[in-house]
Formats: sequence, C-alpha cells, structure tokens
Amino acid sequence: MDRALVLNNVKSLTRGNLGIPLMLMGLLGMMILPMPAFLLDVFFTFNITLSIVILLVCVYAMRPMEFASFPTVLLVATLLRLGLNVASTRIVLLNGHEGGDAAGKVIESFGEVLIGGNYAVGLVVFAILMIINFLVVTKGAGRVSEVSARFTLDAMPGKQMAIDADLNAGLINQDEAKSRRSEIAQEADFYGSMDGASKFVKGDAVAGLLILAINIVGGVAIGMMQHGLDFGLAMERYALLTIGDGLVAQIPSLLLSTSAAIMVTRVTSSQDMGGQIIQQMFSAPKALGIAAGILILLGLIPGMPHIAFLGLGLLAAGAAWLIWKKQQQTVEDEGGFVGRGGMAGGAARQGAEISPDRPGGEGQALPAPGETRELGW
Repeated sequence: MDRALVLNNVKSLTRGNLGIPLMLMGLLGMMILPMPAFLLDVFFTFNITLSIVILLVCVYAMRPMEFASFPTVLLVATLLRLGLNVASTRIVLLNGHEGGDAAGKVIESFGEVLIGGNYAVGLVVFAILMIINFLVVTKGAGRVSEVSARFTLDAMPGKQMAIDADLNAGLINQDEAKSRRSEIAQEADFYGSMDGASKFVKGDAVAGLLILAINIVGGVAIGMMQHGLDFGLAMERYALLTIGDGLVAQIPSLLLSTSAAIMVTRVTSSQDMGGQIIQQMFSAPKALGIAAGILILLGLIPGMPHIAFLGLGLLAAGAAWLIWKKQQQTVEDEGGFVGRGGMAGGAARQGAEISPDRPGGEGQALPAPGETRELGW
C-alpha cells in the first residue's frame, strides 16, 4: 500500500508539479554558482522570449481575469532577470578583460550591434530606456494598479448585494450566484496582487540602474588593478560588456512593464486589444479626414518632407473616405430594413383595426387611440 502511494506521488510530480520548484531552485543556483557563457546565452534568449510571450498574451486577452496568474508570472520573470543579472555580472567581472565574447554572444551582440560598439552611445541609450521604463511605464502602471485595487474593493459590497437581489428575484440560480461571487472575489484578489506586483517591477528598474553603475566602476577597477589595463582600455572593454548586459536585461524589463500596464488598463470586452482599438479609433471618418487635411497642409509647406506628409495624408484621406462609404452603406441597409418592417407593421395594424375576432361584431371598427366610447346595457 505504501509502495503504491509512493509511486502515485512520483507520477504526479513527473506530470508537471516539479516545474515551478525546479525553476526556483535553478534561479537560486544561478545566483550562487558560476555559469558558462553558452548557458548564459540560452537563459538570456529564454528571458527575451518569455517577455514577448507574456506581452502578446496580455494583448490578446479579452479581459484581465483570463490571465489571472499574471502577478505570479510577473514575479517569477522578475526574479529570473535578476538572477541573470547576478550571473552576468560575475562573468563580466571575471572575464571582461578578455573583451569580445567573454561574457557570451548575446551580451556581445547587444553591445556591438545595437549601440555600434560605442559605450558612450550605449550609456545614453540605456539611460533613455531607464527613463521610459521607470518614470513613464512603471510609475503609471503602479498608480493605475493602486486605484483599480481600491475601486474594486469598494465596489465589492454593491456587487454582492446585486447578486443576492437577483437570486432572491429568481433571475439566477444558486450555482450561478456562487460562480459570480467567486468571480468577484477573484477579481479583487487579482487587482490586489497587481498592486503588489507593480512594486516588484519598479524595484527591478531601480536595481538595473544600480547594477550598471556598480559593474562599470567595479570592472574598471578590476581591469586596472588586477589585469594591468589602462583606464581607456578598461573602460572600453568593461563598459561595453556592462552596457550590453544592461540592455539585455532592460529590454525584457520594459516589455514586462508594458504588459503590466496593459493588464491594469484593460476594459472587459468581447474583443482583444487590437480589435477594440481598430473599432473605436477608426470608426469616426471625420477625425481621420481632419488629420489628413492637416498632414497635407504640412506637406505643402516648403522645406518639409513632402513625401512622408503627403503620402500619409493621402492614405488617411483614403481611409476616411472608405470608412464613410461603409457607414453610409450600413445606414442605407438598416433604413431599407426598417422601411420594409414599417410597411409590414402598418399593414398588420390596418388588418387589426377591423377584425371579426374582436368583441363588437364582424366588421366593426375598433376605437382609435385616444377615442372614448360609452358602453351601456
């Protein structure tokens, strides 16, 4: 009996219950043990892929509760990125004096390709990404999370009373009432968790800036004192690798911050975010027409890039005309349908005014609306 129980437990663990614990243990090992450059490339690539997948899931979710595990996923992804920062810092400080791909191909590529091998440009790009991530996206998402959590908790008693009223009136059954109560509680838990998860994202952005500064200062000091490099060469090698490492970490961080902002600003709908934006922004041809006129006027000004402004202006004008024609066609179709329905309704009313089945005898006209008749015996 005990043997069968042990076998069943092992089978249940192998079916996927070990995934999250093993990943958390891997994160701990990543922070403690040294990691080869090839394995670091694999984890950096996985981190970027995970961030893209999370962003796309948030975009295509119809409502926030379809991705109720997002706060936990956000926390795990943040821990993964911080663990990679620790591992990459170790390998940069140990092998950074060799230059090139000493810290892996991914860090080298981000340092060489994205910023052209110029660490001054890299510092500026990294600073801009930090400002966008920390001051714009993360701060705004954190504020929206706080307000959403507060309003959701304040609205819970009213929603519960509405469910009880529908249940007492017989509009819903006991199972549906239970399901609605569970959904309301889950929604409150979700926004409360998002309020806390946004603090992790904010702290991750601050940690990225501090890690960059520590890596540059520590790398230059190690290069000059231990490897005999002059200041310029040490700055070039260590700063380039450190900035590449920072960009590899900040781009997924920006994607996750954007995902969090999308989730807390979504409104429950039957469409995904793309469908909502297309339907609501491009349903007014007047706005597109005015924008097209402004673009065409700017394109006619001497010295302006005529191709860009005139091209986009003509495109916007064509889109406005197509939307207007489509709306006119829809109105005409609906008008024809209403007209046919009105004629049929009028004929039915005329037939009903003289009906042998009504009280008053065969062929007797019924009183018109507003008309009174005296009945007596």
